[in-house]
Amino acid sequence: MIGIIDYGMGNLHSVSSALERLDQPYFLSDQIEELAKADKLLLPGVGSFKDAMAILNGTGLADFIKEEATAGKPLLGICLGMQILFEESEENGITKGLGLLPGTVERFSGKTSSGETYKVPHMGWNKLEYNRTSPLIENLDEGYVYFVHSYAVQTGDSDCLIAQAQYGGQSVPAVVGQNNIFGTQFHPEKSSEVGMTILSNFCNLAEEAKA
Repeated sequence: MIGIIDYGMGNLHSVSSALERLDQPYFLSDQIEELAKADKLLLPGVGSFKDAMAILNGTGLADFIKEEATAGKPLLGICLGMQILFEESEENGITKGLGLLPGTVERFSGKTSSGETYKVPHMGWNKLEYNRTSPLIENLDEGYVYFVHSYAVQTGDSDCLIAQAQYGGQSVPAVVGQNNIFGTQFHPEKSSEVGMTILSNFCNLAEEAKA
């Protein structure tokens, strides 16, 4: 059973609809006692990193997520939910994240290293390039997925990079994972067959599966 963490900043309807299409049982909750009963946790997110962390810290959900993930429960963060998995973000001032994955979140500069400008946010369909194998991308060839974000993860730990996309002359982490903790910068629930396969792979993970 998938527990979708409802903290007021996720696109819950789209995620719920995608799980229904996959015939995967799920429930929505903001209650720690209920979410603790889930086999896997899904952390969606749309909006400000700072606001999201304020809510998660204020409700006790931040500590709960860290405890469950550290104990081995599979966790998938989507878009802002993926960024929150990392150590900190510079959005609206430096804000500490959950610190489950190594790296920081920084705004796209809008300029390439050669001085050419590009649009921010990174919005629309972009091609996935796979860095390594992972149960999250099993049975997938290269495909296109749907992004909407102005901030991107920067990490020096190549082991947590599963897939990337190219934008603004740089490689953008698109799928990340270490052990039982996973994230997608794009919206899998809006990313057609590729995204649905990734969601399905997460739902079907064995609890002991490793990234």
